[in-house]
Amino acid sequence: MPLEVNIHEGESQEALLRRFQKMVQLSGILREAKASRRFVTKSEANRIKIKKNAQRRRRQQSQNRNTRDK
Repeated sequence: MPLEVNIHEGESQEALLRRFQKMVQLSGILREAKASRRFVTKSEANRIKIKKNAQRRRRQQSQNRNTRDK
């Protein structure tokens, strides 16, 4: 999936670069490239998935506690 960013009339190069970086971020290209840097076994992928889910759950619980305290 090629990304193409054309400069708009009167747009600075910094703004063009920001738009390009945002497009790359939203497309998930970097995330995909980082994930494929090395081989991950199924068991290791499951372990990582469980760890991330636990972190997300803890984060949500702490946010819920903070909103109830206010």
